[in-house]
Amino acid sequence: MLTIPNLISFTRLLLVPLFLWLLFGRDNVAGAGWLLGFIGATDWVDGYLARRLNQVSKVGEFLDPLADRLAVVAAVIGGLIYGVLPPWFAWGIIVREGLIAVGALVIGVKAGSKLTVRRMGKLATLMLYAGIAWLYVGIGSDATWLEWLAWIVGVPGLILYWVVGFQYFADARRIVAEQE
Repeated sequence: MLTIPNLISFTRLLLVPLFLWLLFGRDNVAGAGWLLGFIGATDWVDGYLARRLNQVSKVGEFLDPLADRLAVVAAVIGGLIYGVLPPWFAWGIIVREGLIAVGALVIGVKAGSKLTVRRMGKLATLMLYAGIAWLYVGIGSDATWLEWLAWIVGVPGLILYWVVGFQYFADARRIVAEQE
C-alpha cells in the first residue's frame, strides 16, 4: 500500500482542494491552472512508476482513476462556475463523464468486471488536462496565445474523449453479453 506511485496518487487527491481554494478562495485563475497542469502531468508519472517499479496495486488501481476523475470534475465544474470554460465545452465533458460512470457501475454490478483503459482514452484525457489548464493560465494571465493553444488541443481532445466513450460503451455491451 505504501508505494511511490500510491503516494503520488494520494498527493494528487490532496491537491484538488488546493486547486479549488486557488480558484475560489484566492481568485488566482492562473495559479489554479498551473496546479491543474501539475496534477495532470503527475497522472502519467504514477502509472509509469507503478509499472516500472513493479508496484502495481489494488489501492493504486483505485486511487489513480479517483484522483483523475476528481481533478477533472473540479476543473470542469469550477471552470463552468468561474466562467473559465464555456458551457458547451464543460457540459460536453460532464455528460460524457456521467455516462461513463453509469456504464462502469453497471458493468461492476452486472458482470463483476471493469473496463480496460484504452491508450486513446489516456491521450484524450491528456489533451483535455492540457487544454483546460492552458485555458485557466491563459485567462488568468491575459496570455491569449495560450488560450488559442488550449482550444487547438482541447476541442480535438473533447472529440476524442467522446469517440473513446463510444468504444467503452461497445466494450461494456460485450462484457455484459459475455456474462449472460
